[in-house]
Amino acid sequence: MGRSPLSQLLEDPHAQRPQQRHASLYSDLLTTVRELGLLRRRYAYYWTRIGLVLAALGGVIAGFVLLGNSWFQLLMAGALALILVQVAFLSHDSAHRQIFDSAAWNDWTARLLAGGLAGMSITWWKNKHSKHHNAPNQIGKDPDIAIGVIAFTPDHAGSRRRGFIKWFGDRQGWLFFPLLTLEGLSLHVSSLQHLFRRGATRVERIEAAVVVSRLGLYVTALYVVLPVGKASAFLGLQLAVFGVCLGGSFAPNHKGMPLVPKTMKLDFLRRQVLMSRNVRGGPVVDFAMGGLNYQIEHHLFPSMPRPTLRKVQPIVREYCAQNGVKYTEVGFFESYTIIVDYLNNVGLRARDPFQCPLVSLYRD
Repeated sequence: MGRSPLSQLLEDPHAQRPQQRHASLYSDLLTTVRELGLLRRRYAYYWTRIGLVLAALGGVIAGFVLLGNSWFQLLMAGALALILVQVAFLSHDSAHRQIFDSAAWNDWTARLLAGGLAGMSITWWKNKHSKHHNAPNQIGKDPDIAIGVIAFTPDHAGSRRRGFIKWFGDRQGWLFFPLLTLEGLSLHVSSLQHLFRRGATRVERIEAAVVVSRLGLYVTALYVVLPVGKASAFLGLQLAVFGVCLGGSFAPNHKGMPLVPKTMKLDFLRRQVLMSRNVRGGPVVDFAMGGLNYQIEHHLFPSMPRPTLRKVQPIVREYCAQNGVKYTEVGFFESYTIIVDYLNNVGLRARDPFQCPLVSLYRD
């Protein structure tokens, strides 16, 4: 009986010379995953998911109209926020070309979902997110750890030495999640800034029209149907819940994992695995985090359909174990404890934040 592709891959990890094996780590794994058919599109899954999201969105709109001038509209606001989080996950998947074989179909689906339903620019987000995927947690290259309100690196935290900014920095882990209530507003503002910048492309101008129309119609509908106070409460709650849920699904994946100096070079597999963290928790966590809890597998295979990430996980975990690559997976609540601890103490971390003995062997 012939050996399976996985058994052939793992049977003798030392058969090659170390330098050759180091260079082919990812290509060997990718070949195995392709042979097992794990990169095939999952059309039924995604069409069903899109249909359910659209139906839920229609239900919220109907409920909003029927309720009229009522404080029960805040329930609609919370429900709308949760649905828009699922829309954002679908646009993320489409931007990564997980849904269709056609690049154009993926790009326009992502654009319509993000711009037409969520009111955000997929072009802005994709540019930023691609840089993150190319260099996760690498100082000076990953925009997700760039200088901002939160300090993610020791140097940035160390520059906050006086007054309120030092007080804030010492407690930023505890303040991180309250700050996520502003993430929804921040995403809309950043999207508009990008789309209306000088030099925007024709496609971005079309996207700008879609995003502005969506946001304008939404806000107008709120203030036409509801009094100013209730409309403002609806808008504020929707943005806050959206920001916390969406930001909370991305935060556990890399925060508190090793930081990579700007000049360090690593092979693709180690660069993606060692800087990423999986979050276990079953179907509920899978749904709440949009599959991003399989962050290691997502970074290794960005175009892999979301439901397949769970299937490829055992292969990746075993392969990493066979090749001495640390694979990190923690529980749902533990992941957030790690984030809070790291952000509260980031200023106390070593100056060379990348302290992994294994990877130090691979520095150039």
